[in-house]
Amino acid sequence: METTSESKYLCIKKFLLKNTVTVIAFFAAVITSVIVPPDAEYLGYFDFKTLTCLFCVLAVVCALKNVNFFYVLAEKIVEYFKNARLCILALVYITFIGSMLIANDMALLTFLPLGYFVLSASRKRKYMAFTFVMQNIAANLGGMLTPFGNPQNLYLYTKFNIPVGEFMLTMAPPFCLSVSLITLCCFVAVKNEPMRFEEEKLSLPAKRTALYLGLFLLAIAIVFRGIPYQIGLVVIPAVLLFADRKALAEVDYPLLLTFVFFFIFAGNMARIGAVREFLSGLLEKDTLLVSILSCQCISNVPSAILLSQFTENYRELLVGVNIGGVGTLIASLASLITFREYTKHHPHHAWYYIKVFSAFNFGFLAVLTLFMLAIRG
Repeated sequence: METTSESKYLCIKKFLLKNTVTVIAFFAAVITSVIVPPDAEYLGYFDFKTLTCLFCVLAVVCALKNVNFFYVLAEKIVEYFKNARLCILALVYITFIGSMLIANDMALLTFLPLGYFVLSASRKRKYMAFTFVMQNIAANLGGMLTPFGNPQNLYLYTKFNIPVGEFMLTMAPPFCLSVSLITLCCFVAVKNEPMRFEEEKLSLPAKRTALYLGLFLLAIAIVFRGIPYQIGLVVIPAVLLFADRKALAEVDYPLLLTFVFFFIFAGNMARIGAVREFLSGLLEKDTLLVSILSCQCISNVPSAILLSQFTENYRELLVGVNIGGVGTLIASLASLITFREYTKHHPHHAWYYIKVFSAFNFGFLAVLTLFMLAIRG
């Protein structure tokens, strides 16, 4: 009986540590539901299109991951680089590009294991913390350019019905600066030393890969409003139910629940008069800085959902919740994912990782914030 109790305790502890943001979102929703009791207006809190788009993208990405599509793609790129600097830069760029296509958290879950494998096999573990931190920053900042690159982007893109061209034009300046900063850091921090490793050669199942790429294009078309989201909600799960049930099981449902809980939290907060007046007043003074600071305390996704209830200045809000994703360890869900992956392999180096993480993240946050304030005039 004691063994069973201990096992249950460890499972609960593991779940709580792995899904800290989801748990916090749950309690935030519960507490505000006491203040604003559930009623018919609750149905208006939820953005069903955002939830559908996020589910479809996550499901298809899991399917592609299960056929090793992203691993093989990354492997083909990495094998061309023979020194540590270029190889690590390639890993970071792969994560950067991946975040634009498959969302930042999925890019990290896909490419962090590759980074670990490459550095371990080549005996370059000394660069592990730096590489993970750079991959994390690349995922957070690379995803800012596209509507589906970060979860908060998908939400704001849908809520404010932002044209694709305007969205990308708004995010282009901080995106370009981010690319330059990441490249500079990799060139300065990593030596130009020889690097050899044995890769595991994998092949792709042609038919399944083609099928999943087709579903991925369908998911992207839904995000860009080319196809009604209801179609994706029916077609993608139906196909995967027969082609890869494992992919449906591997979807990051806690992330979806995080959105649901924060929709409730944000909706309730917007109905509390004192909160509405306070946040509206702050956002009128400086939407950019308020959104950046909010991310440091409650993360970028809940900040986007909450603050969007009190401002129509979606451009500065969009920029703020993206560059605000760097900074503290809780500024982005992606950062918690990276920390979890690193400590899984190096459980005794958590504080070292936090020091490296904080140094680079706060550096990026300071430079990007000053840059955006400067070009804003």
